[in-house]
Amino acid sequence: MVKIRLARVGSKKNPIYRVVVADSRSPRDGRNIETIGRYNPQMDPSIVEVDLDRANHWIANGAQPSSAVSKLMKIVEAGG
Repeated sequence: MVKIRLARVGSKKNPIYRVVVADSRSPRDGRNIETIGRYNPQMDPSIVEVDLDRANHWIANGAQPSSAVSKLMKIVEAGG
């Protein structure tokens, strides 16, 4: 099963995430199929960038977004 989820790329106590499409069996920071966005919660306001066209393409092909990615996609759709 393919999932759209967050992969952590920041250093210790500095979380920065990529929004990735990955096989559900791969580790959190392991191999991914495609990177479709990024999320930096430490900035004020937080940086949220998600390529909605690619995300919707993957969802149409059966990918399941995680709960965190679903929330981020709603923020991007609302223009925030």
